[in-house]
Amino acid sequence: MTGYFSLILHAHLPFVRHPEYPEFLEEDWLFEAITEVYLPLIFIFQSLHESGVKPRLAMNVSPPLCEMLADEMLQSRYTRHLENLLELADKEVHRTQNEAFEYQDVARMYSENLRSALGLWNDRYHRNLVGAFRELQDEGVIEIITCGATHGFLPLISTPEARRAQVNVAVANYKKHFGRRPRGIWLPECAYEPGVESLLKDAGIEYFISDTHAILYGDPRPRYGIHAPVFCPNGTAVFARDVETSQQVWSAEIGYPGSDVYREFYRDVGWDLPIDYLKPHLHEDGNRRHLGLKYHRITGRNVPQQNKAPYIPALAREKAAENAGHFIGERIKQAKILRETFEGHPPLVVSPYDAELFGHWWYEGPQFIDFFFRKLHYDQSDIEAISPGDFLDSGIPIQRQQPTASSWGENGYYKVWINEKNSWMYPYQHDAERRMTEFVNKFDDAETLGHGDAESVSESITASPCPDVPASRLLRQLARELLLAESSDWAFQIYQGTTVEYSSRRFESHIHRFDLLAKMLESGDVDRELLEEIERRDNIFQEIDYSVYKS
Repeated sequence: MTGYFSLILHAHLPFVRHPEYPEFLEEDWLFEAITEVYLPLIFIFQSLHESGVKPRLAMNVSPPLCEMLADEMLQSRYTRHLENLLELADKEVHRTQNEAFEYQDVARMYSENLRSALGLWNDRYHRNLVGAFRELQDEGVIEIITCGATHGFLPLISTPEARRAQVNVAVANYKKHFGRRPRGIWLPECAYEPGVESLLKDAGIEYFISDTHAILYGDPRPRYGIHAPVFCPNGTAVFARDVETSQQVWSAEIGYPGSDVYREFYRDVGWDLPIDYLKPHLHEDGNRRHLGLKYHRITGRNVPQQNKAPYIPALAREKAAENAGHFIGERIKQAKILRETFEGHPPLVVSPYDAELFGHWWYEGPQFIDFFFRKLHYDQSDIEAISPGDFLDSGIPIQRQQPTASSWGENGYYKVWINEKNSWMYPYQHDAERRMTEFVNKFDDAETLGHGDAESVSESITASPCPDVPASRLLRQLARELLLAESSDWAFQIYQGTTVEYSSRRFESHIHRFDLLAKMLESGDVDRELLEEIERRDNIFQEIDYSVYKS
């Protein structure tokens, strides 16, 4: 082999689950991703494996995503969502028969794809996509890694106990879903600062994914640049993002997804068709929204939406195959240049992407991955696809280095997650982090509110009107609320200007619930009905061990 290539997909969504409503707009984030990303990727990986092709890669399936995929309520809601979308797609096949021929092919494509998705969901995977991912790992197809428990931005978490919880809770959740310990972790937002590796080492994690400059500006200078991992001083390995491949795939301006023939994301039938026709397929409020049926192609960067040309599935598929072949050709050139530069040392190109790019934002992305692995297998012998764990197992010598602080956000550091738009959040978060450790230290030995014999239990707790509620029950829910408040998704969306109201409300709600639970714990006056309601809403991490917060 001239060199190695490691594709790493980051599958993550914030924990969005609202049992208090019959339907909720932001739950569509999950439903769209299942239809357009997770089901296609699982099917492609399994099909490649069954045909003898080795689609070796690493994939983070984040703890919040695992918890949502395994949730029976969300599974049922997704089934209704998919059946509703298929009903609309079938109506569209009938409608477009009487319109221009140019829309018939894409209408039939949606009907066929959605019918296949429903069959995969119900019959092949039995609504258990976590189990499908686990099977792919057990068969050696993919290497599944973990993430922060709720994608908490580790450098902006204020206490060592709260940082440790993001890592240890994630590892425990991974073991619950996948039956083993994770070898690697996608640091949330690829955000690193010196010292994080100690938390990972203590949790048994062997490597993490970073952005380019974590290694590039580390000390000493990396002997092979970003095209080889390094070991932190404590032996934790770091794999850094390759810039060239990121631009080729990620960039909508100079990358593959910007091709004129690919599907236009922003033109959707939910906004184009008559409201009365769409009404049976909208939420109960009747508001227009993206439905996922999009009939137009990008056409050109400066072409107005109303002038977009019709989408032609066959043309887009040809382009995906062409792009996959070009991508491999560029990797071979890159590997040969790097190997010569490194005097025979085999280079490793690490290409990490958000999984949701492939299928949701770039509709043809799963086809690109399918073509890529097939061409890699059949058409060349210079590049081998491996996971980071495979590289560590290869025995290739690895340099030791102290990486530098970094993230994969704007300008490479922390600006996206702490700035003038979202900095108001952190005093509340940091106060809750401090109090969480205080509560665990104080009440951990009290088995039941009103019946604990630990000296730290106050007289007010002894007089609790609800003496049969274990302190541990409140501590577990306090931990869940803190973890959910720490999700980096809220700060990111506020900075980006997307779903600002929802993200702000979610953060405020978790801090508010944390405060309500804290008052119950401190006073012993437990509102059982309110506690049960909070537990029903925020039911993530049923296996949680709050003692991870103990100092």
